[in-house]
Amino acid sequence: MRRFFWLQILILAFSFAAAAQDENEDSFVSVIDHKWERVRVSGQKIENNSAAPIRGLTANDKYYQRASRENQPKGVPDPSEYTVDGRSAALERSVQESRSVKTDDINAFRYAASVKNNSDRKVDIIFWEYKFTELANPKNVVRRQFLCAAKMKPGEKFELAAFSTLGPSEVVSAEGLKDSSARLFDEKILINRIEFADGAILQRRDWKMAEVKAGIEKATASPWGKEVCKIL
Repeated sequence: MRRFFWLQILILAFSFAAAAQDENEDSFVSVIDHKWERVRVSGQKIENNSAAPIRGLTANDKYYQRASRENQPKGVPDPSEYTVDGRSAALERSVQESRSVKTDDINAFRYAASVKNNSDRKVDIIFWEYKFTELANPKNVVRRQFLCAAKMKPGEKFELAAFSTLGPSEVVSAEGLKDSSARLFDEKILINRIEFADGAILQRRDWKMAEVKAGIEKATASPWGKEVCKIL
């Protein structure tokens, strides 16, 4: 009962802190800095991991024959390459190399927020968003939301970062493009939900997890590599 009481207080306090975050007041997880940038993401080579057949041993694999070949001029072929097994292994390697696929390089965007855990608890999961409001057209608001496995210790600073092919906005008004050097967006970072290692959960009052349920299911359906955050 006592724990439930304190959790209610924490949720209430977080709601006020999160609401005041735009005024740079502290919260349980405070935002120190943020930025977004255009990046070029290199394609990945997807290897075929099936093993090539192993050729059988022949008389040429004995120690004396192998030692004598080491003293031969460079470029002299290995006799084992002309055996049936040797030709089969070489052919299989050629097939596997042809099946290795390299994905194309892509133009993307990197969104990042430097945060600090101001609480005395370890933070496991953070839901946050990068909110863009076009200055020339304030009705044009875009929210890029992310799910992060933060694993932040009390007092620790951490960078939450994710890549996406989606930019700050798909549409920009002509008025905003008149001055190429002018700032296009008002940018804000919002911490929507914090999940602590001890099971406590703090959530912003006007944020609903149900609205990003499909994004969460997609982000958690595939294995996570080295990335800390995934876009929702």
